[in-house]
Order: sequence, then C-alpha cells, then structure tokens
Amino acid sequence: MMKPLDIIRKKRAEAINRIIGKGYLSTKRVYVGMATCEIAAGSKEVMEVFKEAINKGLTDVYLSQKGCAGRCNLEPTVEVIEEGKIPVKYGKVNEAKAREIIERHLKGGEVIEEWVIK
Repeated sequence: MMKPLDIIRKKRAEAINRIIGKGYLSTKRVYVGMATCEIAAGSKEVMEVFKEAINKGLTDVYLSQKGCAGRCNLEPTVEVIEEGKIPVKYGKVNEAKAREIIERHLKGGEVIEEWVIK
C-alpha cells in the first residue's frame, strides 16, 4: 500500500508531465481562429497543418484555437505569440501559408510582414 505522501508525489509528477506534454510552458504560442466563419474560410485545414508539424517534431510550440476576431475579410487568422516579442497576427492563411509560417517564423524567427494584419 502506498503512503499518502507517495500518492501526492505520484499525482504531482503526473500533473507536471501533463503540463509539459500539452505545451503550456512553451515559449511560442500559436492560435488559429476557429469561429464558425473562420472554419468556413478554411481554418480547420490550417489547424491540421500546425498539428501535423507538432506531431512530426516541431517543439516549444503551444497550439490552441481562438474565437471570433471580428475580421471576417481576413480569415482564416493565425496569431503567433513569442516570449518577449510583440504578438503577430497573420491574415488569409491557407495551408501553404501555414507551412511557410512554420518554416520561416516558428523555426527561422522571421516575421512574414506581407501577411501581417496591421
């Protein structure tokens, strides 16, 4: 039988592993707009590109979805937030642009100015 302190230690270790596993401590955060109108504009496919990159080894990135930004003419949108930097919001992101954002911005550190929503 486990001692109460051992049970607490085990639960704490499991919680820490969950936090790390979900990417909550990552220095980069990517939010894909997933409101109904953004899904209609193709954001599900964009989200899949980011999920696939993470599954294939893209590290230090927390991926999540966000609600309506009220910018229907610029959808799908992707926001990249990096520790210590100004957040960047990209507009009219399709699957090809999502791959470029992964390579150039997330991996290479380059903000793709021509796609940024000002």
